Amino acid sequence: YIRKLSQLPTVIEMPYNSVVRRYIDMYVQKRRALVENLLGLSTYYMPIFEEALEREGLPLELKYLPVIESALNPVARSRAGACGLWQFMYPTGKMYKLEINSFIDERFDPVKSTQAAVRYLNDLYSIYEDWILVIAAYNCGPGNVNKAIRRSGGKKNYWDIYYHLPKETRGYVPAFIAAIYAFNYSKEHNIYPIESTLPPICDTIVVEDALHFDQICKNMDISVEELRDVNPQYTKDIIPAGLGKSYVLKMPYNYVGNFIDNQDTI
Repeated sequence: YIRKLSQLPTVIEMPYNSVVRRYIDMYVQKRRALVENLLGLSTYYMPIFEEALEREGLPLELKYLPVIESALNPVARSRAGACGLWQFMYPTGKMYKLEINSFIDERFDPVKSTQAAVRYLNDLYSIYEDWILVIAAYNCGPGNVNKAIRRSGGKKNYWDIYYHLPKETRGYVPAFIAAIYAFNYSKEHNIYPIESTLPPICDTIVVEDALHFDQICKNMDISVEELRDVNPQYTKDIIPAGLGKSYVLKMPYNYVGNFIDNQDTI
């Protein structure tokens, strides 16, 4: 494990200890089925994460955060009310200009939430200048990390403040390192992706008027479930466009021409 972690081309340090080992064992032994499912989903979601991180010059290995945040489930909700792939709480979502109302919740939008998460990670890095502390702060908030630093006598190494952090955050960084290991060395453990039902290629259409998914499905050979899968931000199956405000509808690439041909009827 030590040798394999050290060979990964990562900007973020990949420390190894008994806690990290426990999480690696969990992923590659006890949760093999989960990792197979995640590998399948990653073909759709990872390019979205990589593009946003690369554009801002952030380490690409941060793309594994949604693996441990939401298990790559765009409609995940925690008991505390965190939502989406990146598990944004309502105030943080609003702070990073995500639209949240009765019809739309951009915390569930893979692209918009990723852009917001990248800005948040950038802001956290400007505070700590240490990616491992940034990852901890992403999980439990900068307030808890600052308290842990104070209680440790001003130490700024994650493992030095480890026991001063909230219990769930103590497992968060080791789980992040273990997820990176499991994704990069899955074949060595005979773990292979389960093919995802998400479309390999999507395109977008700008919608200028209010539109219900049913209107699309009645005039095209596409199901509501297929539309929901790639547009999870529309929580009531309604795109609330109109009055000068437009929204984007994502669709499997092979349906776009049909939509344009039937747009007036729809």
